[in-house]
Parts: sequence; structure tokens; C-alpha cells
Amino acid sequence: MTNHVLLNNVQHKDLKVITRHGAGLGDEVMFVATFPAEFRTLQAHYPIVFRKTEDGRTFEPIVLFGFQSGENLFLKDDGWDAPEIPLMIERQPFLIGRNGDEMLVHVDLDSPRVVKSDDPRTEGEAAFLPHGGITEYLERINSILFTIHEGFQSNAGFVDALLKHELLESFVFDIELDDGSQNRLAGFYTVHEERLHALGTEAIGALHRAGYLQAIHMVLASLSQFRALIDRKNRRHAAGR
Repeated sequence: MTNHVLLNNVQHKDLKVITRHGAGLGDEVMFVATFPAEFRTLQAHYPIVFRKTEDGRTFEPIVLFGFQSGENLFLKDDGWDAPEIPLMIERQPFLIGRNGDEMLVHVDLDSPRVVKSDDPRTEGEAAFLPHGGITEYLERINSILFTIHEGFQSNAGFVDALLKHELLESFVFDIELDDGSQNRLAGFYTVHEERLHALGTEAIGALHRAGYLQAIHMVLASLSQFRALIDRKNRRHAAGR
């Protein structure tokens, strides 16, 4: 369940947020959405693939953390096991709300990260200063939310370009773990490398001018991270978790 409300310094003057990563804090997810401007930093650690949007009309890029629902192989008892954490994870429990054309910061009060005044937990970063101003932490969150908003605005054009040149293809990834057990990843899409290489100079030039060509190559480079993800799965499986 979620309980999204407009953040304000009167009702939420004592609100704190747990910023560490661990079990029970909403990090147990298989993937989150991402966007081209984030690909360069994420491709060195995670596979970047595509999935159909909830309405089935188009596609969105996502960053994978595991092979099944609720599985995050980067989540450890003492935190997140990667130097770069996707912004859609970092922004929790905040999100962008709208009032007409105005963007506003909302907070999910039912998030396990939220520590309210009557909460027995004492940890957490304060959102507001005693006199009502925002803290450095909330300033950083505002910057993250703006970056996410700008990034998601670019997704439509990027995906449209991929579809125009028929560069998305579905794939099935069969995984055999060290103990012989079989796993399958299906329902996702990636860049069709052969079709990309077959594009003419005009099409390649258009992708480059739009800033999409580098993002495409970042997606392809990220696929090498599947090997590391399988290794994480093997270690988790061997530990009986």
C-alpha cells in the first residue's frame, strides 16, 4: 500500500527518512525504471533492458537487479553492493506530484523508510530544519527528482527512435546455476545488434544527432553484466538465501 501526500514543513516538520539500504526498506525489487542520461553510470554494474509499459502501448528502459519478482541480488545485510545506485531507488520515499503544470514533491507516508514523530525508531535524515527550511538532504532529493523528471521526458523520443528503426527485440535468457538448477528470464527486450549495424549512414547520423546512439551502445555494453548477475545468483543460492 502507498499513501502519497504533498510534502510540507508544517504537517511533516518532524519527518525523517532512513537512507540506508537493507531488507524491509522497500529495496526488494527486481528492477526499476531508468533513462538514457543515467545509462553511462549504470551500465558498468547492471544490465539495462526494456519492458512494455503498463498500458502495453510502448516500452521503457529498466535496470535489472535480479531474475525473479522481488529479487534484488545487490541487496546485502550491510547495504547495497554497488558503487552506483539508480536514482529511482535513491529518491525513495519521495516522488513528483502535479498540480496542473506545477511539479510538487510528494512523500509516501506508508513507506518503511519514513520515520514520523510517533515512531520509536530514532535514525533517519530530517527533511526540514527546526525553523521550517529544507535540509541539505531534502535539497539533494529535490535535485534527484528533477533529474528523474527530465530523464523520463527523454524516454519517449528515445524509444520512438528504436521502434522506428525496429531495433527492439524480445529475448529469453536461460540460466543454469552451479547446482544444475534451471532459471529463465523472459518478457523483456533488448537492442537488435545486427539491425543496428545494418542501418545506413543517414539513420546512424540521425540517431547520433539526437543523442541516442551513445545510449544504444551503453545498453549493449550493459549486457555483459548478466555474467556478474548470474555470479551473484550463484552465491546467493549457495548460501541458501
